[in-house]
Formats: sequence, C-alpha cells, structure tokens
Amino acid sequence: MNRHLIALGLVTSLFAASCSSTRYDDAQRVETVDIDFGSTDLQSLAAGMTDGLIASPALNYIDNPGKGEEKRVIFAFYDIENRTAEHIDTTGIKDLIEAKMLESGRFRINNEGRSQDLIESQVRFQQGSGRVDPAQAKSFGSQIGADVVMFGTLRSIEKESGRSLENFGTKTEDVYYQFALEAVNIQTGETIWKKVEDLRKTKRSGLFGG
Repeated sequence: MNRHLIALGLVTSLFAASCSSTRYDDAQRVETVDIDFGSTDLQSLAAGMTDGLIASPALNYIDNPGKGEEKRVIFAFYDIENRTAEHIDTTGIKDLIEAKMLESGRFRINNEGRSQDLIESQVRFQQGSGRVDPAQAKSFGSQIGADVVMFGTLRSIEKESGRSLENFGTKTEDVYYQFALEAVNIQTGETIWKKVEDLRKTKRSGLFGG
C-alpha cells in the first residue's frame, strides 16, 4: 500500500512539474533569474542617473535669448550606445530617465529624434488639408531649441572561472556594467555634467548546477 502511495505521489509531482502557470508580480521586485542584464539593472542605473541630474547645480537653469521667463534647461537626449556583448534595448533606459526628468518638473525635453517625422506630417496636415481651423493650425518655426545635448554609453566586462579541484567544482561568472551619461552645452561645447553608474553581478554554480 505504501509503495502505491509513493508511486502516486511521484506521478503527481511529475505532473505538477510539467504544468506551466502565469501570474502577475511586483514590477519593482529584484530580478535574479540569470546573470544577464535585467529589469532591476535597468531601473537601478536609470534611478542613479536621474538623481544625479536633478541634484546638479550646473543644470539649475540656462538662459538663452528667446527663452523669456522660462529658464529650465532644455535637453535633446540622443541614443545610449550599447557596447556590451548582450543584445540590450537601451531605449528602455533612456525612456525611464526621460520620464523621471519630466516628472521632477526641473527640465524640458526637445524630442527632435523619433517624433520629428510625425510632427512634420501633422503640421503639413493642419496647414494644407483645409480641414483644420486656421486659427488653431500649428506652423513650422516655433519648436523650442535645445540648450544641452545628452548621450551615453553602456559597457560591460565579463569574466568566468571554470570548475576545478581547487574551487570544489564551483563555476563563477562575473559581469560588471558601467553606464556613463554626459550633458554638453550646445552654445559653448563644454561638458557641464557627467556621471558614471556601475553595478556588478556574480553567479556561482555548484558541481551539479548550470
């Protein structure tokens, strides 16, 4: 009888292990599924950079002719170059930093990259279609000009030690990420803010691990 119960338990366990399930989880939870670049890394690097931007005295305001009373620094945020060995969509880091910058109320962002074609198409529609009230139609020549261009680089250094008698069959993987972001004053060409954020991840696998 006991053998039948044990067998039934093993079959039940195997069946449960073969099933899949999906559930919602905390988006801010620390993610350690593997050693590759993940959601926690993205959030950590973006948060550190945004804190530095908000705290920088050099980015309190920039006065240029035509800005009037609005002295907030206007950014043109260019791409973040991925120099790691992984396929990382760095626009996710950029989007999170931009969102936090706007949330702070400290900065303005001149989105002269991805949306320019859409903006141009919409202005031409309003000006030339005859379907928009002329009093409300937008025109070219009124976009804000950036004070600062910002760009960055994400790098990584990966190391690995194989299994040996000296380390009791333990395999170690180590990856170091360095994220550098730089803001340059367009008028003067000088770097007025720069910050480097880094993080390290280590994975150790035993003799029977992956």
